[in-house]
Amino acid sequence: MKKAIGIDIGGTKIAAGMITHSGEMLMREEVESDPTDREKMFARVMEAVEQLLKKTSFSLADIEGIGVGVPGKVDCENGIAIFQNNLPWEQFPVIARLREQFGIERISIDNDVHMAAYAEWKAGQEKRNETFVYVTISTGISCSIIQNGTFFRGAGFAGELGLIPVLSKANNKENRRLEQVAAGPAIKKLAEMELQIDQISTKEVFGGYVKGACEYLPVIEEVTDNLAQGLYAISCLLDPHKMVFGGSVIVNNPFLLKLIKEKLRSYLLHEQQHILSQMSISTLKQDNGVIGAGLRIFERS
Repeated sequence: MKKAIGIDIGGTKIAAGMITHSGEMLMREEVESDPTDREKMFARVMEAVEQLLKKTSFSLADIEGIGVGVPGKVDCENGIAIFQNNLPWEQFPVIARLREQFGIERISIDNDVHMAAYAEWKAGQEKRNETFVYVTISTGISCSIIQNGTFFRGAGFAGELGLIPVLSKANNKENRRLEQVAAGPAIKKLAEMELQIDQISTKEVFGGYVKGACEYLPVIEEVTDNLAQGLYAISCLLDPHKMVFGGSVIVNNPFLLKLIKEKLRSYLLHEQQHILSQMSISTLKQDNGVIGAGLRIFERS
């Protein structure tokens, strides 16, 4: 049975998993990130891999390679993490450093959302002649596009859905970047503004809404409308055949998808409404980044 290590690197945590050729995760390990320094951050990545190996009966000699998902802009060909908002890794040679540390030649690197998208695309056994979009809604908002079995990258920064401007009713009907009005931290800030309180968590906002507390309704209405506007832009530009959602905000609050669909329906023309029946929430949930990173090794085998 072929195996690879998948690593999903973020500003809060680093997850590493032992992945089979079929996409099964045999073991998973997670450590906290240390974004205070580039070398400290890399040390945490090594720690995640070392802890994973200790918990399995496998050694580095048993694996095909290592796949790594990193936020932001990535130079896949040269193995360099170019730019990130939440890591101190500007122009960091990730592949070279991992080869030096672990002595493994086959190492793959890509944007973390691309890695998650690849796992979802493979899990859904999507057709190569269709357009597939994966959207993540978490601390940030982004998407990845797979067209005819290949990632659409543009000049390297394609898929930054969170940067698309939407008309925010809660912000004096001003155009704001979607990430600023619909990602996890934005939901928290919006609730504090609407409820005129000093501190509330995003989790508490969703919990209050689910319990039927009416004061949370305007917050959820605003957030889902903003998301619908952003998704409408994607629908008009790409007209995708399928759209899968991941990220903690929507995975932990699946009722959001129904609300988003209701809002989106009002924007869509009849000819565009096919996407509504093809929108779903990830079944791989928080593991898709790790699984996708591991699977990319086999793609290159």
